[in-house]
Amino acid sequence: MALSLPEATEAPHFEKTSFRVNNKIFATAVPEHNRATVRLSVTDQDIFSAFDNTVIYPVPNKWGKQGWTHINLLTVREDMLTEILKTAYCEVAPKHLADLIIFE
Repeated sequence: MALSLPEATEAPHFEKTSFRVNNKIFATAVPEHNRATVRLSVTDQDIFSAFDNTVIYPVPNKWGKQGWTHINLLTVREDMLTEILKTAYCEVAPKHLADLIIFE
């Protein structure tokens, strides 16, 4: 899903796989832990976490206070994951690329 976004690339980031646009990380994945982590604004983090904070929740440290958010890949709905990835992408993408994203 992440690689379907305009100019998104995949690269290693320590023990994780990162997804980037313009060399900025918008998501990471750790499949063996069934978890993804995305970069959201604090407002978007609050909105998505309100859905179900056992599925989508702030990283439990200073990174979480900056909008980094965990997603349980076993329990998140596919449509929700798609919207979260688009939102994270738009958080870091240049405006001309973010403007290409269509939200459902």
